[in-house]
Amino acid sequence: MTSPLDQYPELRKHYELLCRWNPNLNLVSRRSLADAEVRHYGESLLLASKLPAGTLRVVDVGSGAGFPGYVVAVARPDCQITLVESDRRKCTFLREASRSMANVRILAVRAEAVREQFDWLTMRAVKWDPSLARLAGAYALLLGEDDAKQLSNEISWASIEHLPGAEARVLCIGHNVPRETI
Repeated sequence: MTSPLDQYPELRKHYELLCRWNPNLNLVSRRSLADAEVRHYGESLLLASKLPAGTLRVVDVGSGAGFPGYVVAVARPDCQITLVESDRRKCTFLREASRSMANVRILAVRAEAVREQFDWLTMRAVKWDPSLARLAGAYALLLGEDDAKQLSNEISWASIEHLPGAEARVLCIGHNVPRETI
């Protein structure tokens, strides 16, 4: 089987940068760096494959090391990706990693400060807050199974699928529930 890091040279460069920066910034745990190919890149590529075809505006909340947002930007160059990360040091890493990518923008703010609207919101390993629903009409979240059980019912969760090779991790796809008109 071909590695995602071999299929996408940009991901190989990202991984090498991640390995250099991680000891100082703790972007991912040492244990998860060892299985980053499957856990971080693979899960993010799976999420990217679930987004509908066509040009989309995507916001990735709590981007950290760039999962899943950076990976989505690589896999889907037709989409405009906004990475939202409140930690300025992590934003510096994201800027360095995405320097040559025209479809990536980084916001060094908390998600609550974002006032734009997007087509899709993505997150990985960030607890869902119903207030985030205002940012987009559709959602693709990589979560722990327990966090998925806490998802709000203002969102119609179309699918919750277990991630291959990951215990108790799921990909949740959802859309805003239309409000009834009176």
